Amino acid sequence: MNGLDFSQINWNEIGSSTVDTIQMLVISGLFTLILGLPLGVVLFLSSRSSLALMKTVYTVLSFIVNILRSVPFIILIVALIPVTRLLVGTSIGVTGTIPPLVIGAAPFFARLVETSLREVDRGIIEAAQAMGASTGQIIFRVLLREARPGLLAALTITIVTLVSYTAMSGMIGGGGLGALAINYGYYRYDTAVMIVAVVLMVVLVQVLQMAGDRLVRHYTRK
Repeated sequence: MNGLDFSQINWNEIGSSTVDTIQMLVISGLFTLILGLPLGVVLFLSSRSSLALMKTVYTVLSFIVNILRSVPFIILIVALIPVTRLLVGTSIGVTGTIPPLVIGAAPFFARLVETSLREVDRGIIEAAQAMGASTGQIIFRVLLREARPGLLAALTITIVTLVSYTAMSGMIGGGGLGALAINYGYYRYDTAVMIVAVVLMVVLVQVLQMAGDRLVRHYTRK
């Protein structure tokens, strides 16, 4: 066992792994937002509709979202290896981690979006409808604007969750700090590297959470 010998740490590798983790968070977070926000809006609108078709849409989408949310990420990432290879040509490294990260996080974020939209005052929505606002106007000028603090909080929670997902991806060849902690701390018994990797992930989570909370407070005051 190497013990706590911080003098032997390869800081270039630590820096490279940190950049990989941030890259995974930025890319997967962006695609999660692009996919999860519209999905959450559709879930919200279809749940409120009285049309049979829309109720069917909600039932199907809700079922799919619940399935994807209920599967542990470490199992999901293994099950998606063929899909990942088909999409990006590899199932390892930073590139191979992005698809399962998005598929795992987007349904989670979509459900949080739906919950945030449900908290918008129905009176505001009904007033917009009475004024002849179209569905698109209600979505962009009423729902998303009024729910902005909740949506930002939901996005913050999702990105923080993605940090833990990136760590789990290291178990099957993903990159980043999670892979570093597993490869050195578990396989090579290098406790010092594992501690540094864990501390950096904790710091990253704290920074993301504080930034998200600040944005939520800013838009809550408006």
